[in-house]
Amino acid sequence: MQLLDFTVTSNETIARDVYRMQLHHKQAVPPAPGQFVNLQVDGHYLRRPISVCDWEDGTLTLIYKTVGQGTQTLAQYLPGQSISVLTNLGNGYTIVSAKKPLLIGGGVGVPPLYYLAKELVKAGQRPVALLGFQSEEDAFYGDEFAAICDTKVIIKDYVTSAMPSNYDAIYSCGPEPMLRAIYDQAHELAPGHMQLSFEARMACGFGACMACSCHTVSGYKRICKDGPVLTREEIVWNEQ
Repeated sequence: MQLLDFTVTSNETIARDVYRMQLHHKQAVPPAPGQFVNLQVDGHYLRRPISVCDWEDGTLTLIYKTVGQGTQTLAQYLPGQSISVLTNLGNGYTIVSAKKPLLIGGGVGVPPLYYLAKELVKAGQRPVALLGFQSEEDAFYGDEFAAICDTKVIIKDYVTSAMPSNYDAIYSCGPEPMLRAIYDQAHELAPGHMQLSFEARMACGFGACMACSCHTVSGYKRICKDGPVLTREEIVWNEQ
């Protein structure tokens, strides 16, 4: 974990209510795929957790959706402004040896999979990406994924409807109903070859307040510190 004042280099709309912000700090340590940062937004007491979409030479790329006052304020930041960032938070994805890894993202769960896809390619793997969105206006980063891996963008349909059968690892991030559907459909996978990234309301972002605790097979874990990525073996689903 690092606490640094990053400089905003860009902050632009890329889809309906969706922004891409790039931040730079030459002394920042590279994050792992699936980790997140906590931003101190002007006028707001609690920091805002946002997953890392990309990293290159001291530049963080973050993609966020304006859903409340905090992110609406964040959308007003301009290039040259400074913002306090807690970086490299949480446990991200662990890259496993796989011939055909499958990446499945839904909405704002798509961004962390882009950084993961780049790292899988560096590791000599060829991932397949399924990106689900509610509408064309909500879709983003299809071209960026397609430039590095086989990609299918799915609009107004369940991502599970497009899941191939010839994969040997799954990495996913998105709303919990989507994660549960993926989990249920992929029952034939070997243990340890499924990693799902969960969302939770966080107060501190580094495990001190226990506000984002969730039930797992080994007891309660904190999404912000022990997650957000959990393996298939750990997950206990809440019954609706």
